[in-house]
Amino acid sequence: MSIATNIAHIQDRIANAAARAGRNPEDIQLMAVSKTFPGEAIAEAHAAGLRLFGENRVQEFAGKSWDVHNLAGAQFHLIGHLQSNKAPRALELFHAIDSVDSLRLAERLNAMAGRMRKRVPILLEINIGGEEQKAGLAPDSPELEQLLTSAPRLAALAIRGLMSIPPHTGDPEGARPYFRRLRALRDTLRARNLPSVSLDTLSIGMSHDFEVAVEEGSTCVRLGTAIFGERPRP
Repeated sequence: MSIATNIAHIQDRIANAAARAGRNPEDIQLMAVSKTFPGEAIAEAHAAGLRLFGENRVQEFAGKSWDVHNLAGAQFHLIGHLQSNKAPRALELFHAIDSVDSLRLAERLNAMAGRMRKRVPILLEINIGGEEQKAGLAPDSPELEQLLTSAPRLAALAIRGLMSIPPHTGDPEGARPYFRRLRALRDTLRARNLPSVSLDTLSIGMSHDFEVAVEEGSTCVRLGTAIFGERPRP
């Protein structure tokens, strides 16, 4: 099927999942994860109506950014792990950083963005499953607390919400407890009315489990293969 057909099918599934949860489907953003796919595929998704795109690697997106820089209204977010030394280039390329996983990185981004006179939206990446091989802040970590309470002095950053990738299971239902845990964390933090912190975004759900994520409160689902098909092999 074409990318446009895939997008239409996905949007129907999002709407059905939202209806099951008593939610408005317009409250859920569809992000096309375009890593490894060429600019032509991004342009095709854009022509089908998508405006939000996620990329995993700074260097890879740098190589194709010229091909997509003139797509009207397109927003490109970095959703992969960001090394501190690549922060300046990431701030040049991306509209937002959705994978901030340490206070040190936040401070680095803040300093760089301040020099560039930019205010950059960010999401905090939470390692909701406590997996050693994954990046992200532990939900109960002192560092998460430090980052949140440091928000007023990180004036060049706008903390918008939380992002997470739960442990992978063959059954999409296996992700549900992790989605619920992240939503509960978001709700607890939001109830504190922390200064300079907005937690309206809950970025959870990928190609294999996005309907469960929508049912559990996701405001942004990140889909790659469901939109573009199987990823090109190196």
